[in-house]
Formats: sequence, C-alpha cells, structure tokens
Amino acid sequence: MKATQRDFPAAASKFARQCHVFFLCGPDESGASAAADAICAALPDAGERVELAGAELKRDPVLLGDEARSSSLFGDARHIFVRANGDELLDAVGNFFLGSGEACPVLIVASGATDKSRTAKLLEKRPDALVAMFYPPDLRSMTGTVRDLADAAGVRLSGDLAERIARASGLDQRLALSEVTKLALYLDASPAAPRTANLEDWNEIGAATEEDGFMPIVNAALSGQVKRLPGELARMREVGINAVAVALAVERRTAHLAQLAAKLGRSNDIGGLIDAEKAARRIFFKEERDLRDQLRVWRGKRLDRLVARVTALHRNLLGNSQSAELLLAQELTEIASFAANSASRQHKA
Repeated sequence: MKATQRDFPAAASKFARQCHVFFLCGPDESGASAAADAICAALPDAGERVELAGAELKRDPVLLGDEARSSSLFGDARHIFVRANGDELLDAVGNFFLGSGEACPVLIVASGATDKSRTAKLLEKRPDALVAMFYPPDLRSMTGTVRDLADAAGVRLSGDLAERIARASGLDQRLALSEVTKLALYLDASPAAPRTANLEDWNEIGAATEEDGFMPIVNAALSGQVKRLPGELARMREVGINAVAVALAVERRTAHLAQLAAKLGRSNDIGGLIDAEKAARRIFFKEERDLRDQLRVWRGKRLDRLVARVTALHRNLLGNSQSAELLLAQELTEIASFAANSASRQHKA
C-alpha cells in the first residue's frame, strides 16, 4: 500500500499493525527517519533493533530474509532497521518475500529513492507493505511540526519560539524533537502536567541558534568560503557540535537547494525565485544571501553529485563515529574547494 506524507501521521498506528515491510523514501531523510521511529513506537512489540546497511544487503541479498526470520538470542521480539540508498535493496526485498515462515518487521529508510523507484513499485501493491515518500518541509510547516511535538511532550510554545526552534534545527525534525525533549526535561513538563516555555528557558538549556550553531559551517562549505571554513570547523570542535548534526544540516540544505533548482528549471533568475520564496515565507531572510550564492554553484549534474556525496557522508559518519569529525572536515573541505573553483570560473566567464 501507499501513503502520502500528509496522511502518514494519523495512520501510523494502523500501518504498524497491518504491514511487515516499510519503505520510507524521498528527499527528506529526516522526515523518513522520524516516520520510521513513529512506526517502531506503534509496533505491538518492537523488541530488539537489528541494524543492517544497504550496501551490505546489496552484496548479500539473502541476508535480509535470514535475519528477519531468525530468532534473537533469548527468543524475544525484534525488528530490522535498514538505511539504504536508492534501489540498493531491490534484490534483498524480492528475496525476503520469496522466503517462508514468520518474519519480524522490516523498516527501510531509503535516501535517494522515490515512490517511483523499482523497490517502491515492488512493494506498493502489497497489502503487507507500505511505501511513503517524504519531502523537505518549509519554515511554516516545520514550525507547526515543532508545536505538535511540543504539545505531545506537554510543552506550550509561542509561535515565535516554535519558529526559532524550527530554524535552529535546520528544519530537521529529529533535531527539533531533541530540543523539545530537552525543554520538557528542563521544565519537568509532561502531557499530564504541561508547562509553558519561553525564550529564556530555551537559552538556559544551551540550544544552538543559526548564528552560534552549525549553519555557519554549512554555508561556508556550500558557498565555497575556503578561508572561513577552517575557523568554523575549529569552532565546531571547541563548542562540541556533533559532526552528524552538521552532516544532517548539510543534507537538509542540499535537499532545499534541489527543491529550489527544480522550481528554477532552465531559468537563470535566481534573485526572482529567492524573492518569491521569501515573500511566501518558505525561506528566512537571513538565508537569502547564502541561498543565492549556493544556487549559482549547485545546479544540474553538480547538484546531483552533491546530493549523492552528502548522503554517502551521512552513512559514513554513522558507521565511523570515532573518526566522524575528521571525515566531516575532509568532505566539507573538498566541497568548499569545488564550490570556490566553480564560482571563480563563473565570474571569469
């Protein structure tokens, strides 16, 4: 079966009861991951999580079915979580359905895949499988999501504070949920005993804003600011900003650039597009200059390659946590250098 991004939240519990395989795809990797968490929470007995990599299952397509039908050490419930790219799991999913015997739930977050991918087509007509595609939110919708998350945690937010949290999280639902959770703990809030949060409370928990968080790192890399980037990376280490959080912010901005590039099409009127997006409150005024600069560099095949590299970076960091800072610095330095060279060639032309 197939679900839209809009109807997924209300139907997550129903999907968790009816389906065994969940294919969550689209350009919003954060939204797809949040949906996987929602499905997991709604499973009657999620049990132990077994994580598998898409590349591993591409090399061994039989492994998914074997793992899903094997028992845990103590015979407890379990579920499989796979982070994949594109159609890496096509053969593995096909083999999974050829197997016999009861299988545990399989949740797949597929970056770079869409509901038109071959894996999605294989699953969408099955009553025991779900395909859902997620698109990056704009500031307005993410602000609403932050308020929904806060309500569920027993935290009352003003519209202004919800918007600040949405912007500071880079429109990433996982990071926004982290901020809301910290607020709830700080205020001792719960659904049964709600509390009202203000800006002072948020500042007290050390929440990062765009100015002192990871967006300056993102913009230095994608705008080709090679002289500024080393200082931003040093600041990241000094204040303890998580490397994976930075990678998520880069991934989010890259997805936003892909959205804008699709709207721009063959036109070169970047200024007109940015003005229209700002008027519609889909971008914040502080982002305007950076988005203009980045759209001049990242379009067409360059943008496609950037999306693939950033997606691979995220997976690489998750699998190499001890070297995450070094890997992030190397990749962002290469991206910044490429962006600077591309901007220089455009200027000379």
